[in-house]
Amino acid sequence: MQYHFDGFKSGDPQNQSARAGGSKTSERVDVIIVGCGPAGLTLATQLAQFPDLTTRIFEQKSGPLSVGQADGLACRSLEMFQAFGMVDKVLKEAYFVNETTFWRPDPKTGAISRADRVQDVEDDLSHQPHVILSQARIQDFYLEMMAKAPSPITPDYGQRLLSIERDDTEPYPIKAVFSATDNSEKQTTLRAKFLVGCDGARSTTRQILGYPLIGQSARQLWGVMDILGNTTFPDIRYKCAIQSNQNGSLLIIPREGGYMVRLYIELDALKEEERASDRGVTPEMLIEKAQAILSSYTLDVKEVAWWSAYEIGQRLCSEFDDAKNASNGCARIFITGDACHTHSPKAGQGMNVSMADAFNLGWKLANVLKGQIGPELLSTYASERHAVAEELIAFDRDMARLFSESGSHKTKAFQSYFQRHGRFTAGVETRYKASMISLSDKDQSAAKGLIIGKRFHSTPVTRLADAYELQISSVLHADGRWRIFLFAGSMDDGSPLGEVAQFCDAIRERLWAKSNEQTHIQEALLPIDVYAIFQHHHHGLNLCDMHEVLRPRVGRYALEDSERVFCAPLKSGRDIYEKRGIDREQGAVVLIRPDQHIAFICALPDKEELFDFLRPIFQHFN
Repeated sequence: MQYHFDGFKSGDPQNQSARAGGSKTSERVDVIIVGCGPAGLTLATQLAQFPDLTTRIFEQKSGPLSVGQADGLACRSLEMFQAFGMVDKVLKEAYFVNETTFWRPDPKTGAISRADRVQDVEDDLSHQPHVILSQARIQDFYLEMMAKAPSPITPDYGQRLLSIERDDTEPYPIKAVFSATDNSEKQTTLRAKFLVGCDGARSTTRQILGYPLIGQSARQLWGVMDILGNTTFPDIRYKCAIQSNQNGSLLIIPREGGYMVRLYIELDALKEEERASDRGVTPEMLIEKAQAILSSYTLDVKEVAWWSAYEIGQRLCSEFDDAKNASNGCARIFITGDACHTHSPKAGQGMNVSMADAFNLGWKLANVLKGQIGPELLSTYASERHAVAEELIAFDRDMARLFSESGSHKTKAFQSYFQRHGRFTAGVETRYKASMISLSDKDQSAAKGLIIGKRFHSTPVTRLADAYELQISSVLHADGRWRIFLFAGSMDDGSPLGEVAQFCDAIRERLWAKSNEQTHIQEALLPIDVYAIFQHHHHGLNLCDMHEVLRPRVGRYALEDSERVFCAPLKSGRDIYEKRGIDREQGAVVLIRPDQHIAFICALPDKEELFDFLRPIFQHFN
């Protein structure tokens, strides 16, 4: 983490708040967010990073979430948390999922027995683990980051969305009206440039747009509860999938803290037109059912911390924005997360995919609001995330069906399906198709192990300035900036005649303002930072010999940023060139979007290809 570039400040370096309360009181804002769930808070935390943008977020509930709901955090979500600077808080409290065990009926006795155990996350899938932590705690961390951000945001709780109107003749085209839920009937009216509905499966935003969730329920009833208790079942602290012959299926998710466990319990199928609420499910019913599935073992429940009952259903909204209703075809209203896709919770994807929706949208809104990219950028949100939601719905449908089926060959099929789709559930398989910001159909032989459209797969490197070894992805902050990684060829040491220096010359000419002799990074024409990785040992390079683009001047004192040059020669098996298939002779250029997905790859000498790609994207590209 870098700080003090604008002068020394004591205290918490994460507290960057520049104007506390500014966006809280404004009746004209850049963005209105409806809903304080994972998607809404992810989006608010992203937008809070920009001191010149104003955002307000409204929530119908009276205060922050305190218990229950989602708990599984995919590797990809932790990569995102790293970008927000809160991953260490999550890891300190979380339960780490290391292995998953599978229990099936013994063919002879019918009693459940452990059939197999697998490593939960394959090696080198991500530098972050798969963990479990309460959604309430994740939201606590988001709220903390929002309050300390350059543009602090605190939610308006107890506010119900009443109406939305759009008038494109106004500078702030969106008019939203909220009503207090405390019986005071007090109304709040705001105008905004954009509105994002993150308000759940019963989304008022979606209903106002007139969009239905399309799909069918599987009519299967499930219960979920967080318990404290004692058991003789040996795998109670493993993630565990249990399928019995007669009593249904059970999924065990150990919770943080060492004692609590979450149980997902299969109940009877619902009849036609019957809803989960019609069954009168109680905690006692869930405990009895769990004991029946674990009948070979004891389960003594001392406390139920939280419980719920739900029916499995996969539903998807055909539209993720209001573009089709706009006369100019430009979206101003968006929906994210459960507002546009719903599915079962057992694969642990709900919170993760919802946060990924918001992470995809947040930087796009910021780049457009700051005038760096045109409004056509916003159309990529719906196209990219709708495709992900379709894939998720198909996966969840198969996952839920296989988990509920009985019979030896069926239970083996579930385990096989679970293992085959480990990359998907880790969140790292998402690949965005070709668009204005993803040239995924381009040859990428310069870096065969990095896939255009997928997230950048991190590897350790050594920082030249201080010999510190770190994950290269640690520079990919959630600040709305794009990154160019220059992977130097084998002979390049950063000298003026090398490809890295020549690339930096071109970057200075095209991307930097020309008014000052020493340009501050804040005065760059475009939100693009440049980093270089060399194959030489760090003892053989001199930071002061590096191009000024790799040593930009920042802050009011024009202090030199010395943390943009890295070296790759680590032990075999950890070298980033070796692990990611980077051309050692020519080197490579990798362009990374603000959401950490790769937009473009080319050989280092082919830099004009990159500039041709950037030119139609950015408003002020030379």
